[in-house]
Amino acid sequence: MLNHEVNKRFKDRIASGGALLLPGAANALAARVIEDLGFEAVYLSGAGLTNTYLGMPDLAFISLPEIAQHTATIRDATDLPIVVDADNGFGNGLNVRHTIRTLERAGASAIQLEDQKTPKRCGHFSGKEVVSLEEARSRIKAAVDARQDENTMIVARTDAAATDGLSEALDRAAAFIEDGADITFVEAPQTVEDLRAIPAALQGTPQLVNLVVGGKTPILSVDEFTRMGFSLVLYANVALQSALFGMQTALTQLKEQGQMDEDGPLAGFMERQRVVRKDLFDELDKRYAY
Repeated sequence: MLNHEVNKRFKDRIASGGALLLPGAANALAARVIEDLGFEAVYLSGAGLTNTYLGMPDLAFISLPEIAQHTATIRDATDLPIVVDADNGFGNGLNVRHTIRTLERAGASAIQLEDQKTPKRCGHFSGKEVVSLEEARSRIKAAVDARQDENTMIVARTDAAATDGLSEALDRAAAFIEDGADITFVEAPQTVEDLRAIPAALQGTPQLVNLVVGGKTPILSVDEFTRMGFSLVLYANVALQSALFGMQTALTQLKEQGQMDEDGPLAGFMERQRVVRKDLFDELDKRYAY
């Protein structure tokens, strides 16, 4: 499917109402699992990519070329819309323009930018700092101007709730909407009351809520978030955290027992081949045989 068709489908789905459950992927295999299980979209997590690709914490170690490479591999592996975490755009408005153009070419359906200073931190870490409102708005304006497909959505995230309070974060989100952001994302609200206040204050524009298992934001059901008025319910790293747990479990058993068979805590060989569509590549191999 052509990317502009995927983008249009995703934009229409967001506009249709009801919260969309959005799981994160750190690589193409995770995206394959997410599509196989019937989710409607996938989120390329900057934190997950940093953890998985570099084995490092989410402290601004990932660069634009690495995010673009993984966006492209996920686009090749799935027809799902991809929401791509582009951190703070990697610089000023000119850098943001380059970031948007690069990720849109790589296959992003929506691109998320935040208002943190460099080096940025995970939204659920302490010690975050945000740039001035003027600088933050310049990033969003540059992003909106840079996209080539009108259906590519710009997700404007603010981390100001942690530094200046919820009121400042809501004011920033409202300003980003004025600048053309399609979705806004107030990061790390810490109470149910704060959660309710976000869509109530920003009516008419889709809102994203980020749920980190073990993080700062209360975890509620998708139905509860729909009733509040949220459009996207993001679990950016459930797949990663469960994969880490699975690796620890299986490898502990391997170390303790000295062997592993099909009764172990792992997906079977044939299931692994099914998820990566080996049958498709077998058919292609026959088609192009000489």
